Amino acid sequence: MIYDLRGVDYAFADQITALRSIHLQVGAGERLAIVGANGCGKSTLLYILDGLLFPTNGEAWAYGHRLTEEALGEVSFTSFFRQRVGLLFQNPDVQLFCPTVLDEIAFGPLQLGRPPEEALEQSREMMKMLGLEKIGQRSPHQISGGEKKKVALASMLAVNPDVLLLDEPTGGLDSRTQVWLVEVLSELHSIGKTIITATHDLSILEEIADRALVMEESHTITAEGSPKEILDDLRLLLRVNLIHEHVHIHEGFLHSHGHLHFFTHRHDHERKE
Repeated sequence: MIYDLRGVDYAFADQITALRSIHLQVGAGERLAIVGANGCGKSTLLYILDGLLFPTNGEAWAYGHRLTEEALGEVSFTSFFRQRVGLLFQNPDVQLFCPTVLDEIAFGPLQLGRPPEEALEQSREMMKMLGLEKIGQRSPHQISGGEKKKVALASMLAVNPDVLLLDEPTGGLDSRTQVWLVEVLSELHSIGKTIITATHDLSILEEIADRALVMEESHTITAEGSPKEILDDLRLLLRVNLIHEHVHIHEGFLHSHGHLHFFTHRHDHERKE
């Protein structure tokens, strides 16, 4: 088992609740989706799994070690953990700061002590794999949003982590880049990567996960199941604000039903002979 969270609470400044009583276990090679409306605590949960935040109450364990500031202050465990866990932030600008795309991708391997020539070679291979060769010498802040997301993903993959934590990975991407990203994630899973994705994009759920957790706006996990089971439970999706209820009058009757944003809404009328 990679992760074991036991009754985790988190509150910003000890006042603003972000997580409440989270129990979660994740095994190696799993594809897990954490779904919920904006503000329910999905990102905060990923930050705890990445060791960027620590529980206010409860315990978070990874690879048999309790995740605490003290544990991640030890060089040996920090090196071990950072080589195995990578986080893709929702906003790629948060993690892009080097002068060129090539430097950005090479930063992680260099920080882990790899020789410069080896780090640069790995970075060039990563750029080739993700189609970034043409922008290698450009500033990360002078490229498109989709390219920034690719660069951020490349900088994470350059250290070859076992666990990928993805925060709204399809946010702001055009349809073609979304399809590309889903295919990349499928390939990464096929070689044994553990992939944990926080998202409110239900259209990709069945393609990126085998198990899904649903968080509600009270910052707790309220349901768990296969992606199909979750998508079929419209009452649940309505309650946690992942779909909206559409009300209309049809043939003199008032109807209400849930809409997922990727559904096509249409009325079929009887054909008259």
